[in-house]
Amino acid sequence: MVPGGTFDRTYMSGDADAASAPGDGGGSQATDPATVSNFWLDKYDVTVGRFRKFVQAVLAADGGVDWQPPVGSGKHAHLSSGKGLLDVGSPDAGVAYETGWLASYDANVSPTAANLACSSFGTWTVAAGDQESLPINCINWWEAYAFCIWDGGFLPSENEWEYAAAAGSQQREYPWGSTDPGTANQYAIYGCNYPNGSGNCTDLSNIAPVGTAALGGGMWGQLDLAGEMWQWTADWYQVAYVDPCVDCADLTGGSSRVLRGGSYHDDATNLPVTYRNANDPSIRNDFIGFRCARSAAP
Repeated sequence: MVPGGTFDRTYMSGDADAASAPGDGGGSQATDPATVSNFWLDKYDVTVGRFRKFVQAVLAADGGVDWQPPVGSGKHAHLSSGKGLLDVGSPDAGVAYETGWLASYDANVSPTAANLACSSFGTWTVAAGDQESLPINCINWWEAYAFCIWDGGFLPSENEWEYAAAAGSQQREYPWGSTDPGTANQYAIYGCNYPNGSGNCTDLSNIAPVGTAALGGGMWGQLDLAGEMWQWTADWYQVAYVDPCVDCADLTGGSSRVLRGGSYHDDATNLPVTYRNANDPSIRNDFIGFRCARSAAP
């Protein structure tokens, strides 16, 4: 569980009195306050093994029942008397809430073996094997959202994700604090340093089983919030945050969905809590995964 509170989304070096524009490392005062309510955030990135059960439910060819999320599901139903997150995206800013799953999303959920083999670094295997504890990758945004609904939750908002990684008002530089991540894979899997610190990515051996960086845990126990895989969030990306924000997200506009956390392939500049990234929701990359959030304990 992540107990709610208020924090500044823009700051630097874990110091709440010093701030930066998102990702640029400069500035002088913390800005962009946000408040989040209590929520639950999964300890680990979703693994191949967990995702396999979802695939088996979704794909009739794999013996599933052609499951699709019910229309309207996937909201933060514990907020705003069931209405969910407040939408701060234009043109609905401040007057609309989460729609949840839309029927138009259905066609984008196709976790076939071909689609999950987006590169030689894809972690999916057709049959269960020794990669079950690796984070699933090569999934698009809709598949991440659908999985979380199927698993009883939802995608975290960008604010929820950052609040958990920042330890709320502690405004940590990294989820674990201010210790340099180093290259020994103790705090984060990044920069092609796994498994031997070589800094050279060659094959799947450079992607670690979830939770390998055991010293990198956040305030509330989540691992791999920095490094391993970029993580999809619920928001559309906009350069500027909307202030103030209380249980809010940008839900109605943009071309890219927000990604957070860095990956096994990226360098250390992507690891600080405030660093933001985004990509087309249809993209399938070997450095993008996800984790789910929930309104109650799983």
